[in-house]
Amino acid sequence: MRTWLLPEDIEDVLPPEAQRIETLRARLFEVFRVHGYQLVIPPMLEYVESLLTGTGHDLDLRTFKLIDQLSGRTMGVRADITPQVARIDAHLLNRAGVTRLCYAGSILHTRPRELNGTREPLQIGAEIYGHAGIESDLEIQVLLARGLAACGIHNARLDVGHVGIFRALCRHVGIEAERESELQEAIAAKDIPALRLLAKSLAKATREALLALPELYGDETVLSRAERALPKYAEITAALRDLRTLMRKGALAVSVDLSDLRGYHYHSGVVFAAYAPGLSSAVALGGRYDEVGKAFGRARPATGFSMDLRDLARTAPRGAVAGGIRAPFSADSKLAAEIAKLRAAREVVVADLPGHAATRGELGCDRELVRRRGKWVVRAIPPSKR
Repeated sequence: MRTWLLPEDIEDVLPPEAQRIETLRARLFEVFRVHGYQLVIPPMLEYVESLLTGTGHDLDLRTFKLIDQLSGRTMGVRADITPQVARIDAHLLNRAGVTRLCYAGSILHTRPRELNGTREPLQIGAEIYGHAGIESDLEIQVLLARGLAACGIHNARLDVGHVGIFRALCRHVGIEAERESELQEAIAAKDIPALRLLAKSLAKATREALLALPELYGDETVLSRAERALPKYAEITAALRDLRTLMRKGALAVSVDLSDLRGYHYHSGVVFAAYAPGLSSAVALGGRYDEVGKAFGRARPATGFSMDLRDLARTAPRGAVAGGIRAPFSADSKLAAEIAKLRAAREVVVADLPGHAATRGELGCDRELVRRRGKWVVRAIPPSKR
């Protein structure tokens, strides 16, 4: 067995990709910081009771589990950081008002979420706790738009849905949990034949409303169609009103899809996915999840989004990357002062250690420090000599 092989769908991040990821992370954190979002760093491992509470069955299946040799209890390697941040808000910070938090770190999945995906995403995200109104959903979407713009992704669009509509249809007629789950899967997949079969025994009004959901997607006119096609339940009326607000006041172009029930057992209201121009897979996912904090003793309203920095690095435009400056290995004090000056100006300066002239090209430098008339100056290295 080759000892350097990694597990399937696990990979190293090499330079310069690692630097690109770090650059994007720093840009996003700066956007979060100036909007008042405070950084938290949750642990990689937690007891599964805390890690999975309130997150639904899907996250349980994606979570690696192991036995803690100190306590004998089952622990999990986090598959999503958001529930951890909800725990921090509810149990540790214990603030009465609005709390804004952000985070970044590796997560681990038992299986990749998509074909050719990684099992170790680098998740970054931001969350608002303590505000139940549409204003916080708007704020989080504006923050996402500005974060994407800082990473060079402009003209992104949002697909929005609202899990409260489907939930209201089920709860008002008392659909049992097992059938509710089957209906949710059929609607999310837009599987009309399966949906017809599952809804066959339901009352006509409920059956027709459920069958309408997969067809209710597109521009703002969808909301008017939904008002005519769906029952006049207060929850549905409020959900459609919120979606109309997001479509009219959001920072990104928005389309609606009422069959988007992503994270149904986890989310409680608006859900959304952000797409970059020309790409079919989402660069960010988010939504409202007011129930997660209940397991930690405080059911705080919450909304937020997350992204995978690896995906973002592949999606964001690649600008020109300046090479470093090669400096001779010398004890010259003037050279040391010039190197310090360049590094203070955020230039990369690499010492050319003795005995490696044949491999200088591996240093990635396009300029060098040379002495001219008693001064150290930077000059370009001809491509043939790099």
